This record gives sequence, structure tokens and C-alpha cells, in this order.
Amino acid sequence: MNQAADLTALGDPTRARILRLIRGAENGRELVGRLAATLDLRQPTVSHHMKALHDEGIVLRQPEGRRVWYSIAPDHAARVDALLGGTDLPSPEPDLERITRDLAVRFAGVFSPESVRAYVEESHLLLASRSRSPMLASRTATFAAARLEALQRADAAPSGVPNVLFVCVQNAGRSQMAAGILRQLAGGKVSVRTAGSEPASDVRHSILATLDEIGVSIGGEFPKPLTDDVVRAADVVVTMGCGDACPIYPGRRYLDWDLEDPVGKSPEEIRAIRDDIEAHVRRLLGELLADSSPGKVPD
Repeated sequence: MNQAADLTALGDPTRARILRLIRGAENGRELVGRLAATLDLRQPTVSHHMKALHDEGIVLRQPEGRRVWYSIAPDHAARVDALLGGTDLPSPEPDLERITRDLAVRFAGVFSPESVRAYVEESHLLLASRSRSPMLASRTATFAAARLEALQRADAAPSGVPNVLFVCVQNAGRSQMAAGILRQLAGGKVSVRTAGSEPASDVRHSILATLDEIGVSIGGEFPKPLTDDVVRAADVVVTMGCGDACPIYPGRRYLDWDLEDPVGKSPEEIRAIRDDIEAHVRRLLGELLADSSPGKVPD
């Protein structure tokens, strides 16, 4: 297998994620069914990707009774590691001191270094308890900064820019779709945050793919735990299937959208859920912009 073949086979993000899962699995091998469940994809879809990887020689098939295991071909393990960005060995501990110092500069005159440190340490603990992401350090910094910004906003005079918080259980499906669509439609006219009552480790691939189809990106967003500071900073809190997990503060508008959970759904079903969410988002955006632009409702 040559370099060009490597790049062709791994250019698809689903195949790259499949190889990461195989590489990180016990004994370095996986079944199509288990991969499909983890990726929230249908088994024929995963089988199609496995065939492409097998045809390129990147993975080996190992029949075992009625089951077929897949593993990374030893001859190409180093190349796969290089293309995927390293191995799944434990990442170095985040440099919380450096993160604290940098955020203390950013929030100088607003929060004391001691307050910044407390938020950084708590944010790290909240994320580390649920995520095995190799980007834990950058996520810690992002999460802590977002919480400090929310706290600053909650204590400041109204800015005129409405703040919307979308909350679902895992913060890996419905809330991320709603937030991505609202950011796309509103631009800087609305501030958008998300959180989960029981956040997952990463946003589901099927959600990213379904949003990408309509030109929506969530950028570097990732599942985050629900905290009081982001609720306090919100003007509108939209919940989606997370029950009574969200604290109630006076002066906020609370909405509960009855939306299907995309977990385990087919691509067609996820598209229908996405379109339902978009309809809800467009109505909400029209209401949010009504005061500043009377009668202006997005098409």
C-alpha cells in the first residue's frame, strides 16, 4: 500500500474514526456491530467503510465462528498512527498552572487569580470525569473561559444581544444541532451556549455529518456539563429531554422542545429530527429579533 492509497482511504473522517476505535480497543480488534453502535451508524454503512479499508490493506479480517474481527495491519500501524495523529496512549496531564495564568491575564480586573484558578480546576475535574479526549487541556481552558464569560455576563448590564442556552442529556445530539443552526442563522446577533445533564465524551459523528450536509459546522464545540453559571447568563433556556436537571432562575425564559432523540436512528431519521429542530430554531430566532427588527422573521 503506497502513501497515496493511505491518504485516499483515510481522507474520510468516518474511516479515520473507525481506525481510532480499533486502535484503542482491547486486543486491538473490533467487530462491525460494536463499531456501528459506538459511531451511531448503521451496520451496512460501517461494513462499506471496512471493505474500503480492507481493500487498501489497512485492516485485516479475522473470522472467528460467525463473527469477523478487524484489526490494523501490522505493516501499516506506524503509517496509521502518523496519519491519525499519534496513539491512544494516555495524554500528559494538562498544565493547569499555565491555563490559569493565561486566563488570569484575559480576565484581569474582572476576576481574581484565585477565582480563575478555582474555575479552571473545577472545569478540569468536570471534563476529566467523563472524557478521554486527548484535547482535555484545551477543552479545560475553553470550558473554564466560557464559564467565566457567562459569570461576567450574568453580573453585567444587559448587552442587547440575547443569550440562548440549549440543554439536552448528552450534549452530543439535539442541543448541538440546535446551537449550530442558530449560530449559522443569527451570526453575532445571538449568543449561543450548550450543555448536557449527563454529557457524552464527544459529539456524535452522525450529528456532525447531518449538519455538514446543510453547510453547518459546530467548529470546536464539545459536550460540556450543565453548570449554574451558564444558566444564570442565559436569557432563554431551551431543554430537550433532560427533565428537571436545569436549575430555575427568575427572569429567564424556559422552553421545553419535545424532540426525538437521534441516538440509534438512521440517517434519514436524523435528517428529519434536524429539520424539526431547524423549524423550532427559526421560530425562536424570529421572536428574539422581533424587538430590534419588528416583523423580521428568517425565511
